[in-house]
Amino acid sequence: MTEIRIPFNKPWMTGRELEYISRANAMGQLSGNGAFTGMCHLWLEKTTGARKALLTHSCTGALEMTALAADIRHGDEIIMPSYTFVSTANAFALRGGVPVFIDIRPDTLNMDENLVEEAVTARTKAIVPVHYAGVGCEMDVIMALAGRLGLMVIEDAAQALMSSYRGRPLGSIGHMGALSFHETKNVICGEGGALLINRDELIDRSEIIWQKGTDRNRFYRGEVDKYTWQGLGSSFLPNEITAAFLLAQLEHAENLVSTRRASWELYHMLLAEPEKQGLLKRPVIPTDCTHNAHMYYVILPEPAIRHQVIKHLSTQGIHAVFHYVPLHSSPAGVRYGRACGDLKVTTAVSERILRLPLWAGISEGEINQVCDALISGLELATAY
Repeated sequence: MTEIRIPFNKPWMTGRELEYISRANAMGQLSGNGAFTGMCHLWLEKTTGARKALLTHSCTGALEMTALAADIRHGDEIIMPSYTFVSTANAFALRGGVPVFIDIRPDTLNMDENLVEEAVTARTKAIVPVHYAGVGCEMDVIMALAGRLGLMVIEDAAQALMSSYRGRPLGSIGHMGALSFHETKNVICGEGGALLINRDELIDRSEIIWQKGTDRNRFYRGEVDKYTWQGLGSSFLPNEITAAFLLAQLEHAENLVSTRRASWELYHMLLAEPEKQGLLKRPVIPTDCTHNAHMYYVILPEPAIRHQVIKHLSTQGIHAVFHYVPLHSSPAGVRYGRACGDLKVTTAVSERILRLPLWAGISEGEINQVCDALISGLELATAY
C-alpha cells in the first residue's frame, strides 16, 4: 500500500491552543458555559453580526437546536438540497419533520433557488439553504420567498465561517444559522459548532434548549431566583477545554482563511488550462460572494474517470476524495423524506466531483504535485 504523503486534510494549530487549555484548567471550570465559552460567543457575535451565538458540541447539535427552536412537529416539511451531509436532514427528521429534497445549481452546487417555490406545500415550515464549499446561496431570493410565504430560513453554514453574500456574513442572514468547527473545517476544535440566532424573539427559546430545557441562563443573569424545567432541550454545550482551543483558532481566523485562499487561488490558476482542454470543470464563485477557500474541488467528465483518477492519485501518495451520496436516493432519505423533481444535477455532480487536498499550511510544492498527478491521471483515464 502506498504511503500517503499528501493527505486530504491536516489539522492546523495556531500556537496558543495548549496555553488557553491550561488557563481554562487554572480557572477551575472545565464544564461548559465558562469564561472561554463566553469569549467565543462574543467573537462570533462581533464577527457575524448575529444577535446571539451559542457554542455547541457540533454543527449537528446546532441544527438540532434549530429544529426545536422552529417548533418542527410531525409532518412539517423542510425544504433543503439533497446534496448535503446527513445532519441537515437528521436534525428535522428527529422531530418528525419531512425533508423535501430539491436539486442544486450546476455552477455553485448550492440549492437551486428557482426550484424552492415549487417544493412548497401547505405543510412547509422552513427552508434550509446549505452554503456548499463556503460559497453563499442566493439568499436575497430565498429570504424574499420565505418572507412572502411566512417560512423560516435556517442556514446550514457548516462550511461557511468567514464567507459572505453581498457583504453579509453567511449564517447571519436567515432566522438562524449553524456553524461547524470539525477538524476538517477552516477553524477547528476537533468536534464543535455554534448556533447563530438572528431574531430577538428566538433568543430566550434557544437559550432554554441549549441549557437542557431550563432557564438556567436567566438564573445566572439574576433574572430569576431559581431555574426550572421550561421546555424541551438537551445537553448541547461543549466543555471549556474545547472552547479554549476554539478561541485560539478564532483569534487567527482571518490569517487561516487568507492562507487557505492563497492555496485555493494557486489550484485555480494551475487547473485553468486543463479546464480549457475539457478535462475538468473548476469551481465557480459568483461576484456577489466572498468565499473562505474551504474546499477546492473539480468536476470530472465521467464517474469511471473519477474512479481511475482517485486510484492514480493514491499511487502517487495523494489522498483525494469524493463527497456526499445524495440524500434523496439513500435508504433513510427515501424512508423519512421525499424528492421534488428528478434531481439530475445532484446525481451527476455526486458521481463526478473530486475534492483535492487543502489545509492551512499546504505548500506550493505539494499543490503542484497534486495538480501534476491529477492532470497525468486524467490524461491516462481519457486516453482509453
